[in-house]
Amino acid sequence: MSFLAGVKRHAIVVAAVALWVPAVAFGINVLWKFASTPGRSARPALVWPASAPVERSSERATLVMFVHPRCQCSSATLGELAIIMAHAQGRLDADVFFYLPAQEASTWARTDLWRSAGVIPGVRVFEDREASVARSFGAFTSGQTLLYDSRGRLQFKGGITAFRGHSGDNAGRSAIDALVRGDTSLQLNLPVATPVLGCSLRGE
Repeated sequence: MSFLAGVKRHAIVVAAVALWVPAVAFGINVLWKFASTPGRSARPALVWPASAPVERSSERATLVMFVHPRCQCSSATLGELAIIMAHAQGRLDADVFFYLPAQEASTWARTDLWRSAGVIPGVRVFEDREASVARSFGAFTSGQTLLYDSRGRLQFKGGITAFRGHSGDNAGRSAIDALVRGDTSLQLNLPVATPVLGCSLRGE
């Protein structure tokens, strides 16, 4: 290889690297922004809605979650819910509502997410046609979680993942664990609120 050919080849490599590094950085930035950008927060009532289609326990706390059945980000949320229910040891009821468009048959909502929720001990799974239940609770984003105490007072609103579609320790799960345990050593301003990292509940 001649000296000129070597210089030319080196220049091509340098140019390729100069283009590749910014492209990778841009891609990482896009993924980070997607993973960390919250959806629209809920505006729930501070007391259990009288119009709620399910009964709230008067003996233990009740958790309500809203999920879009096609939002894969919510797989991590359901994994965190399974951990919460295991930690609760029977001190918590949980109802998960899956969005179902008006024109779709029930099978539309029967995805892997539905099945994942259904096998968690202590969790009941429901269809939420046209997001009517979500609206009554003021929920807009898949993964929105609400916790009410045995008196029907809102204790927590938000998400239970640290990033979109990522499992692991997070403020939402820790807060719910503490509230269900009745841990008075933590000075919590109620209701506790965390960002919800998921897709639009109604696919808008």
